[in-house]
Order: sequence, then C-alpha cells, then structure tokens
Amino acid sequence: MQGVLTGFAVIAVVIGVGYVIGLRGYLGVHGREVLTKLAFHVASPALLFTTLAQTDLSVIFSSRLLVTALSTAAAAGVFVAVGVVRRWGIGRTTIGALCSSYVNSGNLGIPIAVYVLGDASLVAPVLLFQLIGVTPIALTILDLSGEGEKGPLWHRLLTPLRNPIAVGSLAGVAVSAAGLKVPAPVLDPLTLIGGMSVPAVLLAFGISLCGSTMPGRGPDREPVFLSVALKSFGQPAAAWALAAGVFGLRGAPLLDVVVTSALPAAQNLYTYASSYRVGERLARDSILLSTVISVPVLVLVAALLG
Repeated sequence: MQGVLTGFAVIAVVIGVGYVIGLRGYLGVHGREVLTKLAFHVASPALLFTTLAQTDLSVIFSSRLLVTALSTAAAAGVFVAVGVVRRWGIGRTTIGALCSSYVNSGNLGIPIAVYVLGDASLVAPVLLFQLIGVTPIALTILDLSGEGEKGPLWHRLLTPLRNPIAVGSLAGVAVSAAGLKVPAPVLDPLTLIGGMSVPAVLLAFGISLCGSTMPGRGPDREPVFLSVALKSFGQPAAAWALAAGVFGLRGAPLLDVVVTSALPAAQNLYTYASSYRVGERLARDSILLSTVISVPVLVLVAALLG
C-alpha cells in the first residue's frame, strides 16, 4: 500500500502548502486566480503536449480502455440524468459529471500504478482517454453553455480549437500519430513550463480552502454527495462488473481497471470550474471528499483483488 500512501501524502503536502500561502496572504488577494490561469492557459497545455507527443497511442486500443470508457460514461450519465431532472444547469451538471467520473490519473495515478500495479504504463490508457476524449468534449460544452452559445455557428464549431487544454492535447496526439520527434530546443522549455501545472493546480486548490466552510454544505450539498458517491463507489463497481462480467478479465488486468476507476476526482477539475466560473464549490468539495474516501476504497480493492 506504499503507492497509495505516497501518492496521497504528496498531494496533501502540496495542498497544505497552498493553504498556508492563502492563510498568510503571501500571493495577495489574486494569488489563486493567477495560479489557476497559469495552469489553464500555459502550464497544462504544455504538459499535455509533451506527454502525448512522446506516448505510443497504440496503448489506447485495448479491452481495459473499453472498460474505462464505459464505466466513465455510466457514472457521468447517472449524474447528468439526475442533473437534468433536478435542473442544475448545463455548466453545473457538466462539472458534476466530471467530478463523478474523471479520475486523478496523473499525479496520483502514476505512483499508484508503479507501487500497487507494478507498471506506470497501465495508467496511460486512462490518461489518454480523458485528455483526448473527455476533456475536449466537456470543455466544449462549458464553452457553448456560456456566451459562445450566442455566436454564429462557425464560431461555435471552432470552440475546441480556441481552448488551450484541447489544443495542447490534440497537438500532442498529432505529433505522436505522425511519428515526429520534437527537437530538444522546443521540447525542453515546454517540459519545464509543463512542470508547473500540477503544483499550480494543487496550490490553487489549497488556497481555495482558506475560509471555506466544511465540504458538503450549502446549496451544492446534493450534487456534491451524488458526485462523490458515484466517483468513490459507483464507477469502481461499474468497472468491476464490466471487466469481470462482460470482458472476462481476471487477476492483474481486473485489478488494474478497478484500481484506476477507484482513483478520486482529479484536481484539475477545479481549474476548469474556476476558469469557467461555474460549479467551483461543487468541484472543490467533490475533489476533497472523494480524495479522502478513496484511501480506504483503494486499500480495500487492492486487498480483495490483489
């Protein structure tokens, strides 16, 4: 269980540093906003490009990816259905659906893949699926649910090409698919800039906790609890049922897909919510609660299937 504990310890320390920064006011009143914009517009696109440009895209074609895609769709679909009935709004429902199904495959998924599953590459299909498929679709919906929805049709169709996260992901995929090698003078600066992404996201998240109420309270109580329940229990259960019952996975492959599905909601979802100014408290509370709950869930899954 060293990988689980190590991954959560790293995240907790960086978020704690962000909390202290916010508490002491070291970055001023706009510190969180600056870090969020830095991550969303600069660091994250650079990180996604450098990651995907050097990745073998053949890893996305596997039964494990199908399990991931279907379990993701199932968890998100339940939240969307409830959101439509409860009239939570397009933007808020989109953020909640992401919190219900978008796993922390990067800064937490990688160490868990190494120490628990024994192979860091096992998290790659999840990472690629989320970056290439889920993220552009979700961000396009968020774009179109705002002012962009009132613009001309051609302007709306080009929405993904104006989003820095989507542009970084698609550019990296294009380079990898073409078999191109990015020259070091180009790749090295982008790698350096991309290294700021995860720390900036976690620090901004920590700053946002200053002066905040306990999670799960207020007007977002219902969507928060629903998203946490789906992320922590619904998605892993769906992944297990699909992997074992439909695709016949056993042993290590079954453990792989269930563990990755049991990862908590990704911290960068708060960046998306903050950037679009919708569902910020929903994202923050869902990420925090699912991260705490995922510790015993991951330990239990590893004990039962390992």
